[in-house]
Parts: sequence; C-alpha cells; structure tokens
Amino acid sequence: MANTIVSYHAAQTREVRAVLKVLREEIDRGLPGAESKVWHAHPVWFLEGNPIVGYSVLKSGPRLLFWSGQSFDEPGLKPEGSFKAAQAFFNSPADIKVRDLRRWLKKSRDIQWDYKNIIKHRGLKRLK
Repeated sequence: MANTIVSYHAAQTREVRAVLKVLREEIDRGLPGAESKVWHAHPVWFLEGNPIVGYSVLKSGPRLLFWSGQSFDEPGLKPEGSFKAAQAFFNSPADIKVRDLRRWLKKSRDIQWDYKNIIKHRGLKRLK
C-alpha cells in the first residue's frame, strides 16, 4: 500500500513533493503502527480503522487534515467542514513548524472522534 502513497507523491510538482515528504516522515514518526493508504484519492493514516490524519493537494496548496482536529484547541489548525476536522496549509517545507506538527500528531492519538462508525451511530461519538 505504501507504493500508492509513493505514486501520489510522484504525480505532484517538485515543490509540492518537498512538502509532502516532510509531512509523511513526521506522520510516520508520530503515529507508529498506524495504517497508511490512499483513501478517497489522498494519503490517510488510520488507527484501528479510524481516520486520523491525511493530506491532499488543492489549488491553494498542500493541505494537512486532522479528522478530530477541532478538538485539539490549536490556533494553527482551522476548522474544516461541519464535523470535527481541522486543517493547515503549507506551500513549502519552511512553512511547516515541526514542533507544532509533532504536538498535533500526539493530540491526534489522544483525542479521537469515531469516524469509522459515524453511520452506525448516526453521528460522531468521542472515542478518546
């Protein structure tokens, strides 16, 4: 499955690949044991089947998304959508504050909403 993330990176521009490389390395380091795969056309990391973090390339640049990020209480993450997701954009590796990213990744392990069972529960329930 890692090859699909490699293929996703290979399809991007050199500048975007540089950002994605840093993001992937930090996510892999911060979430050891997480399952990673391309899901809905974008790299996503899962803990016990629950989506935790992923990234995509939008017109505005590379976007990092934490599914439960609104609950992190972090000013560097902006709300996204009508559930609990939060996002950050990075146009170059220099834009990534690794210290912040590592803190967000720790929170992503400790603070989770149950997206895996959202239909079964007819909404989100807090896991952790």
